Amino acid sequence: MISKLISPILIVFSGVFLIPIFVGLIYGESIYSFIICGVFSLLMGLILRKVTRNVEAKLNLFRSMYFTAISWAVLSLIGCVPYIVELDKSFVDAFFESVSGFTTTGITVFTGLDTMANSVIMWRSITQCLGGLGILTFFLFITSSSEGDMWQLFGAEGHKISSSRPVPNVFATVRIFWFIYGTLIIVEAILLKILGLSVFDAINHSLTTLSTGGFSNHDLSIAYYKHMGYEHYKAIEYVIMLFMAFGGINFLVHYKFVKESKFAYFKDVESKMFFKIIAGATVLTLLGIQMSRGGVFNGIEENIRNTVFQMISVITTTGFGTVDIGSDFFPEISKQIFIILMVIGGSVGSTSGGIKVLRVIILEKIFKREINKLRLPRNAVLPVTLNKEVVSPSEVTRVSALVFGWIMLIIIGSFITVLFSDLNAFQGFSGMASAVGNIGPFYFSVDKMISLSPVIKYTYIIGMFAGRLELLPLFILFSKGITRRA
Repeated sequence: MISKLISPILIVFSGVFLIPIFVGLIYGESIYSFIICGVFSLLMGLILRKVTRNVEAKLNLFRSMYFTAISWAVLSLIGCVPYIVELDKSFVDAFFESVSGFTTTGITVFTGLDTMANSVIMWRSITQCLGGLGILTFFLFITSSSEGDMWQLFGAEGHKISSSRPVPNVFATVRIFWFIYGTLIIVEAILLKILGLSVFDAINHSLTTLSTGGFSNHDLSIAYYKHMGYEHYKAIEYVIMLFMAFGGINFLVHYKFVKESKFAYFKDVESKMFFKIIAGATVLTLLGIQMSRGGVFNGIEENIRNTVFQMISVITTTGFGTVDIGSDFFPEISKQIFIILMVIGGSVGSTSGGIKVLRVIILEKIFKREINKLRLPRNAVLPVTLNKEVVSPSEVTRVSALVFGWIMLIIIGSFITVLFSDLNAFQGFSGMASAVGNIGPFYFSVDKMISLSPVIKYTYIIGMFAGRLELLPLFILFSKGITRRA
C-alpha cells in the first residue's frame, strides 16, 4: 500500500529537479547529481506504480500519518544526494542538511555558502519552499488527485494548513493556499530586486522567507547586505521582516484579508496575540539593551530594527539574522526570551514551527479554568472557549498531550546533546529547541554544530521531523501493534 501511494509522489518529485538543472546550465555548473536524482525518482515512481496497479490503497488518518512520515524520510534521503556528490559531504551531514531544508528548520552544517555552486544553493531553497506548506500538499496542488482517500493527506501532514479551510473542498483549499503562498513569494522577490539584490539572491531569499526556513546563500545571512555596503540594506531588512511575519500568520487570515475584511489581522485572536508577543519581547529587549549601556539611547533606530528583526525571525522560526542572537548586542534577558519564542513559534495554519500561539492561548485558558474551578460551585460548567466557540474536550486533551510530548522531546534531546559533547546545559537546550521548533539559530557556532557527534545530529534529525510533523506521525512509526492497527 505504501509503495502504491508513494509512486505518484516520486513521479511529481522528479520534476522538481529540473529547476536546479536549469540553474546549473545557466551558470555552467555540474548537474550530474540532479539528473541522477530526477531519473531515479521518476523510474522508481513508474516501477512502483506498475507493480502495485492491482493493490487497493484505503487510507484513514492513522495510515495517512504513517505514510506521511515515511514519505518525508524517503524524499529527504533522495534530496541529500546532491550534497554528497556535488559538495563531497558525509552522509550524516548531507541528510541533516536535507532534513533541515524540507522541515524548514534552517539549521545548517555547511559553510562557504558565498562560493557554493548556485545549483546547490537553489536546491537548498527549493527544499524549504516545498516544506513550507508541505511536500504532500504540493503533490495535491499539482495533481488535485481525488483517487481513493488521498484527501486524508491534507490532515496528516501536521499543523501547516490542516487546522482550518477557507472552502469545504480539500483540493480547492490547497490551491488557494498555494496561490497565496506563491503570490507572496513573487511579490517579495520583486521588492528585493528593486532594492538592489541580484535576481538570484532575490529569488532564493523570497523562497526561504515565506517558508520561514531561513536558508541564505550568504554565511552572514541578511547581515551580508549591510556588511557589503548595500545602499538600501535597511529597506531590505524591513521587507524581509514583513514577509517573515506573513509566513508566521495563519494563511486563512490572509485569505480573509483579501476576501472578507481588511481588518482580518486585527480580528483574529491568534494574530493579535502573535503581534502582542512580538511587541512585548521587543520592549523588554530594548529596555535590557539600554540598561546594559547605562541608559544611553544612541542608535535607537538600529536597536529597534535589529531587535524587531530577530524577534520576528525567531517567533516565526525563520532563523534569518542581522545580529547573532548569542552576541553581546543582546542582553541576557533577550537570550531567555529567544528560547521562549523558539518553543512558542508562529500561528496554526502558517509555515512556522513551534508549539503555536493558538495552543499557548488554549493552555492559558485551561490554566484559568482550573483556578476558576476552585472559587466557583462544583457543578459550575466552565468550557474552554476560543473566538466565542467552545473548544472540544478532545482538542483540549490533544493540545495538552502535544505540548507535553514537545517538552519531553526537547529535554531528552538536550540530555543527549550535553552527554555527547562539551556544550553546556543552556547550549544543549537551545540546540534541541531549535531542532524541534524548526527554527535554526542556537547558542553555539555553526562550526561547533558541524563538529558534533553523529549521535547528536541524528537526534536533531528526529527532532526536526517530529517538530515539522507535530510528533504524532513520527511516533506512529515506532508504536506497538502498528500492523494490527493498520
